[in-house]
Amino acid sequence: MKTAIVTGATKGIGLAIARMLLKEGYHVVATYAHDSASAGRCREELSAISSNFTIAHADQSDKASMHEFVEYIKGAYTSVEAIVCNAGTTLRCPFEEITDEDWERMMQVNLNSNMYLVRDLYPMIAPNSRIIFIGSMMGVYPHGTSLAYGVTKSALHALALNLVKCFEATNTTVNAIAPGFVETEWQASKPQHIRDNIIAKSAVKRFATPDEVADAVRFCLNNAFVNGSIIELSGGYNFK
Repeated sequence: MKTAIVTGATKGIGLAIARMLLKEGYHVVATYAHDSASAGRCREELSAISSNFTIAHADQSDKASMHEFVEYIKGAYTSVEAIVCNAGTTLRCPFEEITDEDWERMMQVNLNSNMYLVRDLYPMIAPNSRIIFIGSMMGVYPHGTSLAYGVTKSALHALALNLVKCFEATNTTVNAIAPGFVETEWQASKPQHIRDNIIAKSAVKRFATPDEVADAVRFCLNNAFVNGSIIELSGGYNFK
């Protein structure tokens, strides 16, 4: 059975991806960082589909935690056939208020930890595997109050493009999905007038569902010719 790692997989987009991978026949290693309650809910939801999953702690802001996670994977599995780097964090504040600590935390969680994870598991990544990063439309189009988030997601897109060269002799593909606004817990907490403004700028007049993002991941899994792509899921959003 193929093994897939999905980071930040206990809710939202990550959980939808984990569900999809179980249905595709993978053994799924789903990670979480802090929310043990969501890990419990995830366990119940995935159990309704299959028993072929493991939930593991991996805090991407903490290098020691990620090292422990990598050592766990090396000890528990002989190979990895898919890595979906979904976990991330955001920061909304004016540019001049971003502290050194804010910037370094964003870089560590959204970019560095993903590069280190793929690098450290490189010997275990089987030929014909799939590596997929969940980026963002804010890594394509700038946003006034999310500079650090946008820069880290743009860098994540660049990481995907550059890793293609590192894996080209193995037939492993590397792609990034760049969703726009997705109906997750975080988006649901936005004031209604902000949500209405976003929806008004979208051609489809709604947010994406997590399952629609998971379908884009499925496309990358099952099409071996899709490689080095940044797949935009904008819903026809006009950022102007």
